[in-house]
Amino acid sequence: MSRFLDAANRRPVDRTPVWLMRQAGRSLPEYRKLRERWSLVEIVAQPELCAEVTLQPVRRLGVDAAVMFADIMLPLVGMGVEFELVENVGPVIARPVASAADVTRLRVPAGEEAAPTVIAAVRQVAASSPVPVICFSGAPFTLASYLVEGRPSRDFSKVKAFMYSQPAAFQELLGKLAATMSAYLRAQVEAGAVAVQLFDSWVGALALEDYEQLVLPHTRSIFEALASLGVPRVHFGTNTAGLLEPIAATGPDIVSLDWRVPLDRGWARVGHQLGIQGNLDPAVLLGPPELVRERVRDVLRRAEGRPGHIFNLGHGVLPATPLENLQLLVETVHEWEPAPVG
Repeated sequence: MSRFLDAANRRPVDRTPVWLMRQAGRSLPEYRKLRERWSLVEIVAQPELCAEVTLQPVRRLGVDAAVMFADIMLPLVGMGVEFELVENVGPVIARPVASAADVTRLRVPAGEEAAPTVIAAVRQVAASSPVPVICFSGAPFTLASYLVEGRPSRDFSKVKAFMYSQPAAFQELLGKLAATMSAYLRAQVEAGAVAVQLFDSWVGALALEDYEQLVLPHTRSIFEALASLGVPRVHFGTNTAGLLEPIAATGPDIVSLDWRVPLDRGWARVGHQLGIQGNLDPAVLLGPPELVRERVRDVLRRAEGRPGHIFNLGHGVLPATPLENLQLLVETVHEWEPAPVG
């Protein structure tokens, strides 16, 4: 067993486990060197190279879990979606979804067929990683946002208009995405992942009633589809302070908080029967070392030594983050001795 898995299963740990979203990537010099030769898509297409990038932060930082180097858009290829990952922009869809006919044309691939190169890389990482391997997928609403908007959005006006004006097509779209991601996540677990995280990065754009009525059932269906696998299931979202209770109701084992709600308050709202992950503001790592240490300790204090806390950021590591601050964060977490509850 490992610290990460113990905490993920709400068992006592000697030290709080820590891993960071986007820990494999832009902030590490060894990754930047690889990117001088290969693009993100080219790296993921080569399992050996993908495994190397995934394990770089484990060796460099001493984190307690390896998160697969991939992109939430990759399994959409298996659905028949053409897109480009544009540097400093994000995913750009060749033909955005705009009608019921567009939704009907989308395929629902079986498991590994969604992104076979990712699954091959998972097998390789799982066979060589000294720490547990976490895999992930996008959640239905976030993926639908990219498909309908055509690229990253500030106001999500197109996907909301589609949701309101073509409700049947919107439900079909989310249903197809949920089925695809359920099979894709299952394939990753069968390839060696010991935990999965569902990224609903843009769900905070929704009103509470729209989330509960239109989106929550599809998210819940993914967690239900994975329940028999017995691996920890994490839900992540941003700007979700108004949605925490219904997010907890979708059925995750762990809720990952962003930094906009204090960890102790967020944990109380989702319920202490669930684990919690987070939730340092990534921008703190752009500040001086004294601030990093102070804010990391504040998050740990708020966890109160309660079993079930996994330290992480409230979103991904920012590209300009100094390597020294990443190392300081991990050291500070591992130096902290959880005080027993009560």
